[in-house]
Amino acid sequence: MPDPNSPPPAFRDAVRSLASLRPRPELVVRPLEAPPRLAPYSWATSVEADIGHRGDGTDDLDEPDTSGRLILLHDPDGQERWEGTFRLVCFVQARLEPGQLGDDMLPRIGWSWLTDALEHAGAGFTALGGTVTQTSSVRFGGLSGGGDGPGATPPREDDVELRASWSPTESDADLGRHAAAFASLVATAAGLPPVGAVPLSRSPG
Repeated sequence: MPDPNSPPPAFRDAVRSLASLRPRPELVVRPLEAPPRLAPYSWATSVEADIGHRGDGTDDLDEPDTSGRLILLHDPDGQERWEGTFRLVCFVQARLEPGQLGDDMLPRIGWSWLTDALEHAGAGFTALGGTVTQTSSVRFGGLSGGGDGPGATPPREDDVELRASWSPTESDADLGRHAAAFASLVATAAGLPPVGAVPLSRSPG
């Protein structure tokens, strides 16, 4: 008799395909505890990038420049708004450069990071939706890291946040392409050049 508490084979296969992701060396993949009660079965992972990341696993990414979370939800009975039995949910936060602040096109550009990543990875999807938000925060007192005496300017952080969810098409049972698209999204949000490209700012020798 099958164990009623054991995840169904379809969910195990989906998790296996997502967990097989081998991202570019600038990205760090870590397991996460999936949020409860969103679906009968869930799984989550994080992908983080940092401008100074060496790719050897020794970096301290407590406050990465760009971070993302990918959550897989599965309801064997399906949910009408999902248009299927699986749902992928993602959240990406990236630091903004001063020149990007107040750019009216930024939300559209941020959304294109996701749609382009899905398209280029060949990931079949439906029922895609989400938001792109610019956020600003200023640290005061003990959170400012010092330097908040008279006349000092408290440190400010400006970020762009992308929240989205989509359902893989029934014909796209292997979710590895969706994992690759998510890693590509984080890399683009971090401003990393395409794989194999040499940054123009790099000096020879």
